Amino acid sequence: MAALSAWFWNERFWLPHNVTWADLADPAPGVEYPKAGHLLSALPLALGIFAVRIVFERCIAGPCASLLQIQTELSRRAQPNAVLEKVFTSITKSPDSRHLEGLSKQLDWDVRKVQRWFRQRRNQDKPSTRTKFCESMWRFTFYLCIFMYGIRFLWQSPWMWDTRHCWYNYPYQVLTSGLYYYYITELAFYWSLMFSQFTDIKRKDFLIMFVHHLATISLISFSYVNNMLRVGSLVMCVHDTSDFLLEAAKLANYAKYQRLCDFLFVVFSMIFFGTRLIIFPFWILNTTLFESWEIIGPYPSWWLFNSLLLVLQVLHIIWSYLIARIASKAIMRGKVSKDDRSDIESSSEEETETTPKERLKTASSRGENGTNGHFGSKHWSQNHNNW
Repeated sequence: MAALSAWFWNERFWLPHNVTWADLADPAPGVEYPKAGHLLSALPLALGIFAVRIVFERCIAGPCASLLQIQTELSRRAQPNAVLEKVFTSITKSPDSRHLEGLSKQLDWDVRKVQRWFRQRRNQDKPSTRTKFCESMWRFTFYLCIFMYGIRFLWQSPWMWDTRHCWYNYPYQVLTSGLYYYYITELAFYWSLMFSQFTDIKRKDFLIMFVHHLATISLISFSYVNNMLRVGSLVMCVHDTSDFLLEAAKLANYAKYQRLCDFLFVVFSMIFFGTRLIIFPFWILNTTLFESWEIIGPYPSWWLFNSLLLVLQVLHIIWSYLIARIASKAIMRGKVSKDDRSDIESSSEEETETTPKERLKTASSRGENGTNGHFGSKHWSQNHNNW
């Protein structure tokens, strides 16, 4: 263990040339530098944040949902069937035509009846709008609070206005209480997200978000250990800038305030593109790649730190593409459609029990044709409510 620890904490990897851990161990009286042991305090704090979230969703978000008349939808439960349940849990939740035909013959059921059973069974596990509202309200509250704290803290920091201050006198930069609380709180929150991701609403970008949480936790931890806290605080603030706006748009959507949702989504998109595709690469990556090279020079952990930042930039591009898709749909349809990160199960993705001719006949008999807009309006509002 001693050999493994010595290898992992090799000074030549973590620190610039001619700097040792001993140089950072005993600073002057009243001066504190970051230490790896500080990161352990994030774990119990993460449990505390998770507990606060549970209380918040039950005591604050829940009553707000009731006030806005957002109720838990009661979906029709599928009738018990051991054969179909085994297929659903062990093989596939959305069987193809070959599986459907086989199950139809095995059970002596009509194919549409088998389709209906799987649709109803999937809907049993589908989270309600109320559940999604409470989850988004928690995220909105935390993101807004941490963003306001970060802006207030960084506004008084010299590296906010001149990023070269991130590297002056590095790594002998004092750890202030404000910077410590900012870092540990962010780290604890992402640890809580890492664990709760497996119990939260499952979305299409589950794997991307998992990679994002890993990269974020690694970045925060690595930058703390080798005292890159100044540039790290800038990275966190840039990411927090648009997150609360996305959650606010979702809240408006769940509450069925369409105009407010569209407005918030437009604002979110503009800020997201500005911070993730302009400010992050041309301000953050510029100082971590070029200004730091000029002032302190590269070393092994410097390469790792910048590699992780580049991973985040790739994820920014992927998310920007998804947001652009939603925006293009909004322009064509006149309003925001469903989030391309939406829940895996959505009403627009369900198999229909009628043929296109039957749907057209039914729509015509109700007056729901392409001229009065009801047909399209209903379809897109259903998609929108699954965002």
